[in-house]
Amino acid sequence: MNEQTQPFDKKQWADRLDQSSRAAIAKMTLGLAPSTIALAAMDWAMHLATSPGKQSLLTEEAANASMKLLNDMNRLGSGDASIRDARFQSEGWNAYPFNVYRNAFLAHEQWWLRAIQGVRGVSKEHEDALSFATRQMLDIFSPSNFPALNPDILTKSLETHGANWVQGTENAVDEWVDHAQGHGPLPEALTLGEHLATTPGKVVARTHLMELIQYTPTTETVHPEPVLIVPAWIMKYYILDLSPRNSFVRYLLAQGFTVFMVSWRNPTSEDRDLTMEDYLTQGPDAALNAIEAITATKKTHAIGYCLGGTLLSIAAARMARDGVDRLQTLSLLAAQTDFSEAGELKLFISEAQVTLLEDMMQEQGYLDGKQMLGAFTMLRSNDLVWSRMIHEFYLGETPTPNDLMAWNADATRMPARMHADYLRDFYLDNKLAYGRYRVGGRKISLTDLHLPVLAVGTESDHVAPWKSVFKIHQLTESETTFILTNGGHNAGILSEPGHPHRRYRVATHRHDAPFIDADTWFESVKPQDGSWWPTLTAWLAQHSGQAGPTPPQGNAKAGFPAQEDAPGSYVLVP
Repeated sequence: MNEQTQPFDKKQWADRLDQSSRAAIAKMTLGLAPSTIALAAMDWAMHLATSPGKQSLLTEEAANASMKLLNDMNRLGSGDASIRDARFQSEGWNAYPFNVYRNAFLAHEQWWLRAIQGVRGVSKEHEDALSFATRQMLDIFSPSNFPALNPDILTKSLETHGANWVQGTENAVDEWVDHAQGHGPLPEALTLGEHLATTPGKVVARTHLMELIQYTPTTETVHPEPVLIVPAWIMKYYILDLSPRNSFVRYLLAQGFTVFMVSWRNPTSEDRDLTMEDYLTQGPDAALNAIEAITATKKTHAIGYCLGGTLLSIAAARMARDGVDRLQTLSLLAAQTDFSEAGELKLFISEAQVTLLEDMMQEQGYLDGKQMLGAFTMLRSNDLVWSRMIHEFYLGETPTPNDLMAWNADATRMPARMHADYLRDFYLDNKLAYGRYRVGGRKISLTDLHLPVLAVGTESDHVAPWKSVFKIHQLTESETTFILTNGGHNAGILSEPGHPHRRYRVATHRHDAPFIDADTWFESVKPQDGSWWPTLTAWLAQHSGQAGPTPPQGNAKAGFPAQEDAPGSYVLVP
């Protein structure tokens, strides 16, 4: 045998074959592991089969539901004020036979959910996963999704003499062409730097992973402590600088703060081995070095959004562990530090799920933003799939692009190693909350934090449920101010003054005060009308020094010259 010839490694070949197979499955299922639902269904079916009492109750409920439907058929045109389902709110659903279609569907939906829930012996994880999957499957068969059964579609077709179908077909073809030709996510009417991300500023520092933008002050004096905003790298930073009317950055500037923003690089396959620690050192650490050199201050207000807030909490705990005092305050916007109750998104995070994603990412070196949309879309399938299909393709409505829609379509990628470690360390093992997360080879603990903390949760958040964000109260030794605003993960944060229908709750919890659970907090804190932004800036001002001269933009002598104009170049990379 030639000494240069390597022996055939059967195990390596088998592992590679398995990896390729799982990667192919992941691409077909948008990164969702079918085994997760299969195991949950098996657990439920086996325990239901040995529960004759539950079976008897379900049989009785099915018979009662059938009788109720027969009675409903005799009440032609009757409505039901108790139905709050957004799919069936138009008056047409109260007319016969559409009310029968609606009631039959809702009865089936209710029966199936009762069948799945409350079966003794089934694990809570499996029950939650199967309940979620069942709702998604039943949603497909909602009568609202079928033109012949939907009174709104039939009425529109009669009123327009079928023109809605012509326009709907055009909408579908346009979307298919845009997808096939790989057009950019932003429409021409919403251009970065012209319509979006327009707040003036300069790039003053750059690493491989981020550009640091320093915004031009808009007041004659500013507080001495600058503000550093760290968004998540799962999104483009300009969610916080969308349009002039709803720019969080502009608002902070107007309140007399010097504002810096991290703009993350969109990684490629060459970045497959980047870690969370790389994001820490090339993100907040590098940004704080530049800020201190430019402003000549030693303390900074740190604000983190979503995953950026999780990263900042890690940075703060690492500093506290090492006796470094660089942060004046820490603000976490829809950011989790304890992932034990991470909501429905956690249904997609299991050993099988992470393994599937790891194999898919190994093939390409990253997780594409469009692949991440699989789980997020399922969380809100009625809004993001079925409702959109009805309005755009059946009713022929052409949506007018807005800033939030444009930003939402501007997806980013996640480096393979970083994303796999993130899912394992936080969602599966919850290491940060348990004091087992390591930075620089040593463990950190959030209990070392004593600086003032402000956290913001949003009532309808599917990504970072507010009760999960609320857990920061139990993890630190800090005085914590918690704000709960209405809206979702993005819309709730974009809550500029003057925004209609906004409300929020706010309360401060001393570090030595007795524990209060989230439900008790919610009941005891009364809601207020309006935006929570003034509350945040008042809190920042309370923990700031007296206003003085504005600092220069950049500091060439210190190695941080003012470079290109905001929004910089990293955010423009698709």
